[in-house]
Amino acid sequence: MPVALNGSGPSPESGMRGGKRTGIVALAVLAGINLLNYLDRYVVSAVLPDLKRAPMHLNDFELGTLMSGFLVVYMLAAPLFGRLGDRGSRPRPIAIGVFLWSLATGLSGLARNYAELLTARALVGIGEAAYGTIAPSLLADYFARRTRGRAFAIFNMAIPVGAALGYIVGGVMRQHYSWHAAFYVAGIPGVFLALWILRLPDPPRGAKEAGESAADSPAVMPHGLQPGSWAVYLRLLRQRPYVLTVLGYAAYTFALGGLAFWMPTFLEQVRGIPAEKASAGFGEIVVLTGFVGTFIGGWLGDYWLRYSRQAYLWMSGWVTLLAVPAVYLTLAAGAPSVFYPALIAAELLLFMSTGPVNTAIVNLVSPAERASAVALSILAIHLLGDVLSPSIIGALADVSSLGAAVMIVPGAVAIGAVLWLLAARAGAVVAATA
Repeated sequence: MPVALNGSGPSPESGMRGGKRTGIVALAVLAGINLLNYLDRYVVSAVLPDLKRAPMHLNDFELGTLMSGFLVVYMLAAPLFGRLGDRGSRPRPIAIGVFLWSLATGLSGLARNYAELLTARALVGIGEAAYGTIAPSLLADYFARRTRGRAFAIFNMAIPVGAALGYIVGGVMRQHYSWHAAFYVAGIPGVFLALWILRLPDPPRGAKEAGESAADSPAVMPHGLQPGSWAVYLRLLRQRPYVLTVLGYAAYTFALGGLAFWMPTFLEQVRGIPAEKASAGFGEIVVLTGFVGTFIGGWLGDYWLRYSRQAYLWMSGWVTLLAVPAVYLTLAAGAPSVFYPALIAAELLLFMSTGPVNTAIVNLVSPAERASAVALSILAIHLLGDVLSPSIIGALADVSSLGAAVMIVPGAVAIGAVLWLLAARAGAVVAATA
């Protein structure tokens, strides 16, 4: 006998009042916060030169630990909020998380030494863990499966835009005011959006799956396993399609994390591009390809869902496989007339998977497990992905060259693509036997 999927909070009627309009408003709010999410993460990168000078006097290792410390806290806190997000009201912990990270970002500007700044960045990780794990679960219950891919695409388009705004806001503030002001400006908007989140209804978990056939819907929670229990994570690890999807996502994150960290340096040192053009040019490419690629990927995933219930994974696998030769050319070609078009093609194809793979993760599990599934995914993709790739590439560069070290990236992209194709096949087998 399955466990009921409805969480505490508003009634089904109040949760779904407004229908499509409510979903659009919720998507706008959650996407706006996701933009601030990545703005807060990357604003620190724009002020690194100032942090090396008086009065902070941070060295390069200490500067590097500001991002590493954030990521470690973020991924370790995610499973805790995954449990919380599957047990009760979702807007409340999201609002608390957004308020906490916004406050911590502002406090970063008040830091007087390394310990205070590192502590503030760690608090940002706790707040973002609350949002990052629970928001996708809430968003999924505002949209039916046939439009969910586009909703997640819009939600994830905020990632490249927010990251770019982090560099822009940080750069403008430090040039015209101070590095302190960059953190203040980055933190203030989140305080107001946190209050807005409390006005969002909390739809019943699985409300948009109502009326679907058993083959279309993920399995419900088994009898005796309560939503939000630690045992949910063990259950997820026994689901082959989910595990393959997350491992593919980790390989994908390993590749993108390595590219994001080393590409400006690669363009400058290996390809001879001037420093200012290398960073600015790469940033412009990421924003453009991220915005366009993420939207196209979400639309195509929803379109192909008409023909296959595993459309999001099939599409992610094939477009990522197509990206492998483009990534290789980007890193191997010496002429700008070759590697710049290859870079644009590679980034466009890679970003096309962002919305579909996140949609696949929430579709593969019961509505009562979604926050936990996202939390476990966050832990895995960072632990096995972008926490490792920058340092591994750096270590390989120390014993060979940066040009040789980055050649592990196409291999990681290929592994991610193959794992997603295997996940799609495994999901099709499960659906056929359901």
